[in-house]
Amino acid sequence: ENRLTPILVEPDINTYNIDPNLVEKAITPKTKAILAVHLYGQLADMPAILDIAQRNNLLVLEDAAQAHGASLNGRKAGNWGDAAGFSFYPGKNLGALGDAGAVTTSDEELAQTIRAIGNYGSHKKYENLYQGVNSRLDEIQAAFLRVKLKYLNNEIQSRRQIAKIYLQKIKNPHINLSHWNIEEQHVFHLFVVQTSERERLQKYLTENGIETMIHYPIPPHKQQAYRLWATQHLPITETIHQQVMSLPISPVINKIDIENIIDIVNYFL
Repeated sequence: ENRLTPILVEPDINTYNIDPNLVEKAITPKTKAILAVHLYGQLADMPAILDIAQRNNLLVLEDAAQAHGASLNGRKAGNWGDAAGFSFYPGKNLGALGDAGAVTTSDEELAQTIRAIGNYGSHKKYENLYQGVNSRLDEIQAAFLRVKLKYLNNEIQSRRQIAKIYLQKIKNPHINLSHWNIEEQHVFHLFVVQTSERERLQKYLTENGIETMIHYPIPPHKQQAYRLWATQHLPITETIHQQVMSLPISPVINKIDIENIIDIVNYFL
């Protein structure tokens, strides 16, 4: 328990990632850290965030749960901040057979602390330095991940190729497409579109045999668990949560299916 209070900052509506300009405005003498989420597989604007952090003597934490392999200027997600969290949930770009995750850091002392916290808070058997949890990566999951890691780059390229086709060929004026201007910065865990006609579009696609998902329908400050923030008005966040929808994207989707999805999406309305 760090006894810190989260301060919510709006995202950039084009990338869905935290807006560095608004981060700077939110900093006070009490601020300790910046948490950057690489949402949907696109690396946040880490150069700008690191610049802000260094000028204000803040820690930087990365949520890289959806961004395995995303990079900028040769520096990958999970290698920018003081520490980063990865998810290896089966549906992720690098997924285990069951639940799994990892924390990366270049700080040896922090690494030892995190290992202890994930092992009941124990650095030595029957001795507890911290109030910890039972959160160790099973060896069988590590074995699967070690094999799948070899194929990650090829699968990322497949996802990017599908995204390029979507971006080139979806021409429906009722649908706003993902913003992507630096190739290696996005690994397309999800391909997210935005439309004010979301319910109608999802129903239409379902009727035409195309499964879609809404990631995520309820913004964090409207969740029951975070009701202390419920009175905050975050219009960009609320608009995004009302309008985003994920189209199918996977290394195993064939080109015929992609072209079929595009044709059906373009006929909407």
